[in-house]
Amino acid sequence: MKKTILTFGLISGGMMTVMMFATLPFTDSAWLQSHSMLVGYTTIVLSFMLVFFGIRSYRENIGGGTITFGRAFAVGILITLISSVLYVVAWEIMYFGVPSFGARFMTMCVAHIKNSGASPEAIQAQINQLKYLDNPFINAALTFTEPFPVGLLVTLVSALILRKKSKASGESPATAEA
Repeated sequence: MKKTILTFGLISGGMMTVMMFATLPFTDSAWLQSHSMLVGYTTIVLSFMLVFFGIRSYRENIGGGTITFGRAFAVGILITLISSVLYVVAWEIMYFGVPSFGARFMTMCVAHIKNSGASPEAIQAQINQLKYLDNPFINAALTFTEPFPVGLLVTLVSALILRKKSKASGESPATAEA
């Protein structure tokens, strides 16, 4: 079980990490700034497709073709956790380690807030909240909330689709299919 979870979790997290660093040279692009959520969440969803394949691999190779919902959920959520942690590590490296990236990201966030049409008081309150991102622990916790809910949803759907109980020993194949 450990090998399956680690393999699929590391590949999924690796995909998100590679895509995150691949977009780094384009952070000043107006198109990417306006479509960053779309690009980011598309990458996250595609990466979490490996949760489905990880559960299926576990079912076929370790479970002998059967898996309960609980076991499928456990495998999927562990893959999701590994992948999400890699996402957070990559973000922390970018935000705090890449020169001027954090400042450029904050400038982009402030511009989005100012263009939101909110009242001046609401704008100032949101800008004040951005200062919490300078704390690596708060930054990591907030960053974790980006991919994890998507992975949780993919895990639930995958566990439901892939669950397969073993046939009762007293059933004939004809009655099991009916």
